[in-house]
Amino acid sequence: MRVLVILTTISYAIGYLLSYPCRSNDWASPDRYEHLCYSDIPALFSLRGFADGYLPYLQTPPGGQPLEYPVLTGVFMQIAAVITKGADGLAHGANAMVTFFDVNSVLLLLALLAAVIACALTVRSRPWDALMIAISPSVIVAARINWDLLPLAFAGIALALWSRKRPFWAGVLLGLAIAAKFYPLIFLIGFAVLALRSGKWRAFGALVGGTAIAWLVVNVPFMVGNFSGWSYFYSFSSSRGQDFGSAWFAANLLGAPALDPHTLNVVATGLFIALAAAIAVVSLSTARRPRLAQVLLLLVIAFTITNKVYSPQYVLWLVPLVALARPRWRDYLIWQAGELIYFAAIWWFLVGYGTDTTKTLESQWYAIATFIHIAASIYLAVMVIRDMVRPDHDLIRNDGIRADHDDPGGGVFDGAPDVFSLSRTAADVSQDNASTARSQVPKP
Repeated sequence: MRVLVILTTISYAIGYLLSYPCRSNDWASPDRYEHLCYSDIPALFSLRGFADGYLPYLQTPPGGQPLEYPVLTGVFMQIAAVITKGADGLAHGANAMVTFFDVNSVLLLLALLAAVIACALTVRSRPWDALMIAISPSVIVAARINWDLLPLAFAGIALALWSRKRPFWAGVLLGLAIAAKFYPLIFLIGFAVLALRSGKWRAFGALVGGTAIAWLVVNVPFMVGNFSGWSYFYSFSSSRGQDFGSAWFAANLLGAPALDPHTLNVVATGLFIALAAAIAVVSLSTARRPRLAQVLLLLVIAFTITNKVYSPQYVLWLVPLVALARPRWRDYLIWQAGELIYFAAIWWFLVGYGTDTTKTLESQWYAIATFIHIAASIYLAVMVIRDMVRPDHDLIRNDGIRADHDDPGGGVFDGAPDVFSLSRTAADVSQDNASTARSQVPKP
């Protein structure tokens, strides 16, 4: 564990040093794109009123807009702003925007360390799989673009608690993750599918209860204090059109007609629901129940490739799930290569986007890079599905360490008999359950 912490810190420090060209000139354009070191953090310090002491959601700066992030991320930003003001009081003449970036960088390192440790503790027999997070190229370059490491930490701890059979507290941490970013809500679909197959509805209910309580505790005070400020994130997300990184935006660059926000919401949401239903059918049809991390990874991949936008930092959502679902370095590096191609392409595309097209990556090459990252994600999903259909390919179940080789990170799902399956009859399930019960009888 100490080695993982050290390697994580070194990798993160390398990423921080890579941001120096931007940090040294206050993230001026186009240098911030040319040097691949853009970050939302310094820009939003002034644009959302933190520099002037406005409270997120409760107050809106004159001429500005409410904060377009879920509540817990806004609270995190406010804490960083308070620390920044204290640090500036000690260092007279300091650049507050740069200080805000530095403070957030330190706080986000703590979140990253929590995510790495949580991953190492989820499958206790394989702590070194967390190395995929600790030295991830995507984490090095994308960790400081936004605040996505915060929900990553909460979601990682939630999975670690679930693996220890603490469903309620896992739900509490999952609720905090959802309060910081929307995507962990998708996890509940995966838990529900495996609860259906295993019959573990009591644990699932505790998970949902903990999630709801934590989310409400964080959100209700802001809903009561200023509902319009609190709800801006949801209205902003709904009214947003096709944006950078999405298949929809790339297709439009290649000549496809643009969809209006309402139509795009229907099409993108419908496509995600269709993919989620397909993942559920596969999960309920395999001869052996899939592992929890496999189902969660497939759902998040489905969300990222159908979403209206794919910001470069969204890759962080997938890294811990890949480490838990398919810790094979060959496939991991293939996927990372696709993501790094997109990471460079988006910033070079933005160098002169809308102003000087002679200095920008041509739109068709940016569209191609977008589809490369989507293809890399689909490749990863195909490998996971193969592991689900052919468990003999699953490294976690065939590493020679565990005796039962089922789902070491699955909590109550681990070793549980099936009660429902689309591929077998009720008699088959009953026979399997009887066999499982006989195998659990202690031998003299």
